[in-house]
Amino acid sequence: MDNPKLKLEQVNLFAKLKTLKSNQQGYPILQDISFEVSKDEFLAIIGLTGAGKTSLLRLINRLDEPSSGKIYLENQEYRQIPILELRANVTLVPQETKLLGMTVTEALAYPLVLRGLAKQTIQQRVSYWIEQLHIPNDWLGKTEVQLSAGQRQLIAIARALVIQPKILLLDEPTSSLDIGTAERLMQVLKLTQNHQTTIFMVNHQLELAQMSCTRLLHLQQGRLLANQKAVEVDWVNLRSCLTQAQTQLDEEWG
Repeated sequence: MDNPKLKLEQVNLFAKLKTLKSNQQGYPILQDISFEVSKDEFLAIIGLTGAGKTSLLRLINRLDEPSSGKIYLENQEYRQIPILELRANVTLVPQETKLLGMTVTEALAYPLVLRGLAKQTIQQRVSYWIEQLHIPNDWLGKTEVQLSAGQRQLIAIARALVIQPKILLLDEPTSSLDIGTAERLMQVLKLTQNHQTTIFMVNHQLELAQMSCTRLLHLQQGRLLANQKAVEVDWVNLRSCLTQAQTQLDEEWG
C-alpha cells in the first residue's frame, strides 16, 4: 500500500481516572493499534461489546484524542488538520442521531448548504441518495419525532452520504433496520466506492459484514486481533469463535 488514505501507528487510548491527579492514566481502551487503509476500501470492525470498536471510530473522527501514537490522513498527521476540515472529510454516523428539528428534506440538504453549494447541485445530490436508499416521499416532510428509530437511522446515513466524505464511519448502522432495508443499505454503501469513499463499519451482524466488506478488523479487549481481506476470512469459524466468546463472557458476568 504505497499511499494509504489513513494510517494508524501504535495508537493507544487510556480512560482517565477521576482522581485529583487529572493527568493520571486509567485502564487501556485501545492498545498498540496499527494498520493502513487505502481509498475505496470497505472495512468491517467486529468484536464483543467492550472490545473498543466505537472508541476506534471516535479516535479517527477526533471525538477522542489518542493517549499516544500517530494517526495520519493522506500522509498528514491528523492533529495538524483543522478540526472542522477534518470532520468535513471524516464523517461519523453514531447509533443515535438527531435531525435538529428539521424535516427530512431540510436535514439532508443542510450539510451541503453549509458548504455553500449551488441550489441545483444540492437538489441533485439529495435526490440521488433519496432514490438510491429508496426513501419514500411521505418521509420527506416529517421531523424526527414522526419517524421510527430505523427511519431516523437511515436518514442519518443518507445525510452523511450526500456529503461524499473521504472516510465514512458507521457505528452499528443497521441496528434498527429490518433485514431487507439493511441488505439494501449494504448494496448502496458498496456503490460509494465509485465516489472514492472509504467506509469503516462497526456491525455485530456478520452476515452483513460478509456480503459487503473488503477487509475485516477484529478487535478483542482493545487489541487488533486480526486484519484480513474479506476473501481470506473463515466466516464460519469466526462466527463460532465469537459465539463461544460471548457465551463465556455472559457466564462470567452471571
